[in-house]
Amino acid sequence: MFCSKKKSLEVERIVKANDREYNEKFQYADNRIHTSKYNILTFLPINLFEQFQRVANAYFLFLLILQLIPEISSLTWFTTIVPLVLVITMTAVKDATDDYFRHKSDNQVNNRLSEVLIDSKLQNEKWMNVKVGDVIKLENNHFVAADLLLLSSSEPHGLCYIETAELDGETNLKVRHALSVTSRLGADFSRLAKFDGPDTKLMQNSGKTKFKRTSIDKLLNTLVLWIFGFLVCLGIILAIGNSIWENQVGDQFRTFLFWNEREKNSVFSGFLTFWSYIIILNTVVPISLYVSMEVIRLGHSYFINWDRKMYYSGKSTPAEARTTTLNEELGQIEYVFSDKTGTLTQNIMTFKKCSINGKIYGEVPEDMGQKTDIPKKNEPMDFSVNLQADRTFQFFDHRLMESVKLGDSKVYEFLRLLALCHTVMSEENSAGQLIYQVQSPDEGALVTAARNFGFIFKSRTPDTITVEELGTLVTYQLLAFLDFNNIRKRMSVIVRNPEGQIKLYSKGADTILFEKLHPSNEDLLTLTTDHLSEFAGEGLRTLAIAYRDLDDKYFKEWHKMLEDANTLKDERDERIAGLYEEIERDLMLLGATAVEDKLQEGVTETIASLSLANIKIWVLTGDKQETAINIGYACNMLTDDMNDVFIVAGNTAVEVREELRKAKENLFGQNRSSSNGHVVFEKQQLELDSVVEETITGDYALIINGHSLAHALESDVKNDLLELACMCKTVVCCRVTPLQKAQVVELVRNYRNAVTLAIGDGANDVSMIKSAHIGVGISGQEGLQAVLASDYSFAQFRYLQRLLLVHGRWSYFRMCKFLGYFFYKNFAFTLVHFWFGFFCGFSAQTVYDQWFITLFNIVYTSLPVLAMGIFDQDVSDQNSMDYPQLYEPGQLNLLFNKRQFFICMAHGIYTSLALFFIPYGAFYNVAGEDGQHIADYQSFAVTMATSLVIVVSVQIALDTSYWTVINHVFIWGSIATYFSILFTMHSNGIFGIFPNQFPFVGNVRHSLTQKCIWLVILLTTVASVVPVVIVRFLKMDLCPTLSDQIRQKQKAQKKARPLRSRRPQTRRSSSRRSGYAFAHQEGYGELITSGKNMRAKNPPLTSGLEKTLYNSTSWIENFCKKTTDTVSCFSQDKTVKLYT
Repeated sequence: MFCSKKKSLEVERIVKANDREYNEKFQYADNRIHTSKYNILTFLPINLFEQFQRVANAYFLFLLILQLIPEISSLTWFTTIVPLVLVITMTAVKDATDDYFRHKSDNQVNNRLSEVLIDSKLQNEKWMNVKVGDVIKLENNHFVAADLLLLSSSEPHGLCYIETAELDGETNLKVRHALSVTSRLGADFSRLAKFDGPDTKLMQNSGKTKFKRTSIDKLLNTLVLWIFGFLVCLGIILAIGNSIWENQVGDQFRTFLFWNEREKNSVFSGFLTFWSYIIILNTVVPISLYVSMEVIRLGHSYFINWDRKMYYSGKSTPAEARTTTLNEELGQIEYVFSDKTGTLTQNIMTFKKCSINGKIYGEVPEDMGQKTDIPKKNEPMDFSVNLQADRTFQFFDHRLMESVKLGDSKVYEFLRLLALCHTVMSEENSAGQLIYQVQSPDEGALVTAARNFGFIFKSRTPDTITVEELGTLVTYQLLAFLDFNNIRKRMSVIVRNPEGQIKLYSKGADTILFEKLHPSNEDLLTLTTDHLSEFAGEGLRTLAIAYRDLDDKYFKEWHKMLEDANTLKDERDERIAGLYEEIERDLMLLGATAVEDKLQEGVTETIASLSLANIKIWVLTGDKQETAINIGYACNMLTDDMNDVFIVAGNTAVEVREELRKAKENLFGQNRSSSNGHVVFEKQQLELDSVVEETITGDYALIINGHSLAHALESDVKNDLLELACMCKTVVCCRVTPLQKAQVVELVRNYRNAVTLAIGDGANDVSMIKSAHIGVGISGQEGLQAVLASDYSFAQFRYLQRLLLVHGRWSYFRMCKFLGYFFYKNFAFTLVHFWFGFFCGFSAQTVYDQWFITLFNIVYTSLPVLAMGIFDQDVSDQNSMDYPQLYEPGQLNLLFNKRQFFICMAHGIYTSLALFFIPYGAFYNVAGEDGQHIADYQSFAVTMATSLVIVVSVQIALDTSYWTVINHVFIWGSIATYFSILFTMHSNGIFGIFPNQFPFVGNVRHSLTQKCIWLVILLTTVASVVPVVIVRFLKMDLCPTLSDQIRQKQKAQKKARPLRSRRPQTRRSSSRRSGYAFAHQEGYGELITSGKNMRAKNPPLTSGLEKTLYNSTSWIENFCKKTTDTVSCFSQDKTVKLYT
């Protein structure tokens, strides 16, 4: 790993089919998948390197080295090495466990079997052993774990259909063609391995696994350095004091102690004292801090895993925290980057409504004549009479079926168009049921709707389309197919019915199709436009539907011109487009369809709630612009009430820069758009942007295409992009590649100093998930690639709300309270040594006995702070969801920052002063109740230690907002444990066993039986705690936070549950907006009319994916027989050059 050379960029790849010996000389990568970080040899060095990147670990290692020097150490070395080894071991075990599961998931993929042609016969081979150049046989529903080149297929013309759900969440099929020169090799699927393992597109786009640390971890590194500097200052003060004391006072003792001046120099004494105090005062940041943090994070992770409200029963999938080091970062998210398909949507299209001849179906009229949506309690229509109906289809408006029964000609024509104008392929499964294979889910929804209402698409050939119309089989002659593309935004078919009539049926975007209508459609156009606005306002995807009757003579003349245009070499596409425009005119409007791109449950509410929490959501999708915009409106991320929606679609860097400049002018005014785009990211510029961001009023959205984004991400333009995007409420990036997704995330992460979260479900989201501070994978039906690369996973997007607003906010709240209290108690505990140094001749003597120093952080105060860090909560989970504004303190980093650290430090210093000087003043020249002097070292130490334990216990009781049985047991149990250990260590029995370790027999019994000692402890406790109580009371009474107010309501209304605040649903009917969105690709019309995707001689209606495969032996013989002829078509040396 450490010695690996940087791989040079490949320009071409030379591969010889089925010749491993030849291909191995190029040293191509193997096909083993690696997502893990370590192996057996690299685990120890890499893990130790990562752990000692923590400043604290390096700091404790340095202290350990100091403690091994007897001249300066007043504490034994094992007090540091034991906890250090414990922390490193615990972290290493956790990291090893996490990586073990990565290895396990890798092995599941690597050990899947494939059929590979080896030595002229098919053999089962693990995917990890597949080599570049291997010939592989694939069957229906086989898993593919390499980049393959299709050689041949059981389908005619070398076609095959693939599903890429695990890559991009899309469940619709894609068509791939074999090379014509290899398509005659065999009838079964056979592919040539082209790129393996790390060279595949998937792994190349996945990005590197990064070592993620929270902002609190980074802050702690800074604070540890500050504390070390603070300790150095204290050490220097005490060392100077020691030198002065030795010079002025210590000389008087040297005669009695038989010291020589050469043996004890005051300067050298100060030097040794400096290091001694560095060791003694190191407990300001004890290593138990990091042990406790790991335990708290582990507890928070288990809370996420155990949360039943994040359990998806549909797939029996619980939420899972796949890392235990990032929980508090979930409470500081400012930007969420989300995929669309499979994350926001289910990729399921449902036919919801339609408008036919000016009448809406899908709604029912009320008595008052108003229209409302069908209540869910209404029973769906019964399609059981139609034996070929899709049983999963639901429609609630019975009037459409009544119109069909009444023979409404417009309804017939509408449904007939849906059954004819599409690229769907039909087949029958083994049970004889009609199955549709669709290129886009939109078409599947429309054809299925026509099917259930009696117009059933049965089959097609290159020249005909067969439809069963209300029980009668009708075959239409397909005369022409006018294919869809992103410019035309429509598709049309020209058919001849059995009566000899020629009709053109067209469907497409209303904004395009309405321009092609005959003038006589004006009244119907007005009605349909209103209906489309209503559909779009409900977030439905719409298509306009129209037809035209064609004259036979006119069509023949047009078709002759089309044939001539197809033979042209120059300007062929432009000529064909012109002919399409010519015939697609004077259309007669039939109506419009409204299809729901079904959102995942709770998406709209989740987005609304996260927006109220000041979390900005950016959608990064590979879908087309219209589809992404439509989903934006469906999710209420985009609304017609927005001040402006900026669309950036430039094809050059100049165009993109100009569009961004104009958008900024609209947003900021002329004064803010003085930048020419050549501005680097400077601190002052970002600070100015932050000020301007807060002055922006109104809601804006930015929509940018992938080709425009490529230019916008260039160094001289990305400042403008980032500035504009961050001022917008919603950002949608369309047609983006996996690499661009990661680049957008890194742009915001690096230059906005904001915590980011990326969420997706497919392999194309892996690089984005790895690039963000937090990566979330949606688990379920779309594969596990995103989950395996993620930090957290669950089954539904709606669980993101609970993950952030409840678990994330609580984790951040708890961790901040834990750190504040931890630093407070350790400053109070440690700085007593500093004050004591002025009264012990700066001799580096500890004020507490060594056992108390060892046990204070490990036993006496460890469990109460753990209980608070794991269980504490300021408000309930329901209130956290109901009041998203509670999330903002985490984004602003208010609960624990440098200012809060100094407050905790000042509090600890004050407490240390009270702990030392109150007992010191009380014991000064005072006799006990028995007339004896009580100001001995051990009595003083016991009094201060007891006061310290009681003070920090009372303080944590005041800090605890949510009491459980565990909190009570840990807090009061710790005090009881302290006294039991204290009395044990000063007892006769322990002295008899270890006389040298516990020499102060009876001291505790003598000290704590005197009333004055307890009065001193009480006075110290009151003096330490009362100021805190007063300050908190005044703060809550005079300027309570939102959390304080809600907590008071919680206490006052324990039985009355507060009403949930819901964002009102906006009816976007105030302005005209097209709801057009059609997830279709160009080229399928030509594929259908060519007949390449159809079998000849009327074979059974079965899919190419579900054919009975030919005998393997005959396939191999066929391959071996034709290899010589086929390969000679490539080159004489039998090699294939694949250019990358």
